[in-house]
Amino acid sequence: MKKVGVAILGLGVVGGGTYKILTEHEGYYRRTQDIDLVVESVLEPNRDRARALGVPEERIASNIAEVVCNPDVNIVVECIGGVTVAREYVLAALNVGKTVVTSNKELIAKYSHELERAAKRQNAGLYFEASCVGGVPIIRTLLDGLQGNRILTMTGIINGTTNFILTKMAQDGLSYEQALKEAQMLGYAEANPVADVEGFDAAYKLSILASLAFHTKVPYTKVFREGITELREEDIADGKRLGYTLKLLAIAKQEHGGIEVRVHPAFVKSTHPLASVGGSFNAVYLTGDCVGEIMLYGRGAGELPTGSAIVGDVIYAATHGESRYSTFKNNASAEKDTKFITDFKSAYYMRLTVDDEAGVLSRITSIFGRRNISMREVFQRKDEGTGKATLVIVTHETHELSVRSAVSKIEALPFASVESVLRVIA
Repeated sequence: MKKVGVAILGLGVVGGGTYKILTEHEGYYRRTQDIDLVVESVLEPNRDRARALGVPEERIASNIAEVVCNPDVNIVVECIGGVTVAREYVLAALNVGKTVVTSNKELIAKYSHELERAAKRQNAGLYFEASCVGGVPIIRTLLDGLQGNRILTMTGIINGTTNFILTKMAQDGLSYEQALKEAQMLGYAEANPVADVEGFDAAYKLSILASLAFHTKVPYTKVFREGITELREEDIADGKRLGYTLKLLAIAKQEHGGIEVRVHPAFVKSTHPLASVGGSFNAVYLTGDCVGEIMLYGRGAGELPTGSAIVGDVIYAATHGESRYSTFKNNASAEKDTKFITDFKSAYYMRLTVDDEAGVLSRITSIFGRRNISMREVFQRKDEGTGKATLVIVTHETHELSVRSAVSKIEALPFASVESVLRVIA
């Protein structure tokens, strides 16, 4: 039976979950995978945390050199997070020929080109299933299940924090601030939630997934990004009235005109499979040219779901002798002939506050008409006693830049202000 030594860098939520899975399932992996996975070393500054998990004292390393110089360690699992120390430690492991498994989406999005070069030089492996969508095996599906397809579109809920917040706002009528506070209390959101609520986390993940799906480098800097901090209860209520559910979506499309990658809040029809994905769950809805539509669904975070993805990579690396690398030129930037679409097409929801008087709607309709924007649905409600009204408009599919131009023109009117603009996925 093949023995494989594993080192874990960082025993926080994900690292601790990985340690539990590896140690508690050791016998199961011997029986089902015919490999003996042994945690030979851990690097955790808080030695009490390591001891509490049952790590033997002699296996708690004091520095990265102890880990990478340990001849019994074959695979290094990075669960530190961030990009400074993690990058240094991962490169140290790869440079001595040790395979690396990581859950660090920011590290992979920003530095996979550098890490992969180091891995290739030493014929080491670099695996990162756990970097995207927690325990959902989206990367393995793209690499080993759907490789016979040309992936056409990918639409996903790939950040559990924002999905939890939007679910609480929709189901319990909470404000954004109230829902965020509850997410922080339950551990779904960090004390500083910017990476999640402003869409950075989802943008990193979409960069990784789109690169793999479309077989070309899609830098995270090419991802159009908007967060959820400006969303209001009125928008969610209006969406329900119109038959929509609001989600933070990651969208990638590959068309003849180029590649489209964007992260932003969007309404989806309440009958769409993604509309029912609630709480901290994640899902990715794919379309392949041969297989058609597929949706993967599951826990997007947590010690055991993410640990499951990490251990899956560990087992894959331990049972496959030849390392695999990107199917595209993995450079810091995109290939020169790769075109990215910025003036993408979508339907749009708009909520405006307007003076409650004749002629207002016709002026707004005229602005839309000059930009070839047609309206699909319109309703108005009076704000009693204020002389104002709320005007809600849903457009047919049109161009992003046309809508931005229309919004700018409407904002210049003395009798109207645009309170909200959201995209609608038809």
